[in-house]
Amino acid sequence: MTDLSFFAPFAPVTIGQIAEWAGAEIASGTPETVIRLVAPLEDASEGALVFFDNTAYLEKLTQTRAAACLVAKKHAAKVPEGVAALVCAEPYKGWALVLAKLFPDAMVPQVQALSSVSERAVVHPDALLEDGVRVGPGAVIGAGAEIGRGTRIEANAVIGDKVRIGRDCVIGANVVIQHALVGNQVYLHPGVAVGQDGFGYAMGLGGHLKVPQVGRVIIQDKVEIGANTTVDRGANRDTVIGEGTKIDNQVQIGHNVVIGRHCVIVSQVGLSGSCTLEDFVAIGGQSGVRGHVTIGMGAQIAAVSVVNEDVPAGGRYGGTPAKPVKQWFREIAALRKLAERGKDA
Repeated sequence: MTDLSFFAPFAPVTIGQIAEWAGAEIASGTPETVIRLVAPLEDASEGALVFFDNTAYLEKLTQTRAAACLVAKKHAAKVPEGVAALVCAEPYKGWALVLAKLFPDAMVPQVQALSSVSERAVVHPDALLEDGVRVGPGAVIGAGAEIGRGTRIEANAVIGDKVRIGRDCVIGANVVIQHALVGNQVYLHPGVAVGQDGFGYAMGLGGHLKVPQVGRVIIQDKVEIGANTTVDRGANRDTVIGEGTKIDNQVQIGHNVVIGRHCVIVSQVGLSGSCTLEDFVAIGGQSGVRGHVTIGMGAQIAAVSVVNEDVPAGGRYGGTPAKPVKQWFREIAALRKLAERGKDA
């Protein structure tokens, strides 16, 4: 099979330039050393840049054949002789800054290169598209929709009537948006669904009566939402996703949920209707949050946890049901001891 790269190779750069981008100090090596590629520690060869930020890979660091490595000061002595050590406070962030310079096209999701509105797109005559909007084949844009300058609508996306989308957004292939207001520089990856009915029924012995969902979805600036995530519209108020929040693939966000600014929500999380996440909350993968619960600012929820009660600001919780992590760890240790005693009984 042809060795095909989907991102254009970068022009060679010196480690002096790399250090400047990453805010790093050249602890060993010379600034004139040339970097021609990036690679993982174990696959690096002459001219490669790598990074080290996890002690699980310490042995691979000691054996790497890279030209240079972004590394924290405490691990710089483990960098092999002949490999330039670029010392920075946070190597992974330094790596991100460098890659953004070397591969700018990878910063923005893109399925196809689009330069205009495709003749095979269906754009309602009452829709308003600012200059520079690009629309892929098969996309449908409804009556009264407004789309800002520089936004790209990928193939087969559906933008509902009266939807507002800001500037410099990317709406991925097969995305569906309805009953929503979307800010600037928002990235929705393929298959995202925004603004469909929330799950609302008045249940009874005679059957389940559908409750009309009459709210909206508000997505603020610089939000990124991963593939196949769903965001239900509000029932009687808005579902809101705050500025800068990052949401992984396959997340379910129920009606009336309010997510603050700069939250991080990992894949397969479920947020039940009317729960609230304050600013800077982080939730690990496959966790669930019960409806009407509030998770305070800066709180962290471990993966595969179930949050049934409010979590205070700054709290670190985990388990089923979720509890402070120190208590959770003590309970796990106690159960382990009981299990060990049972073996001897």
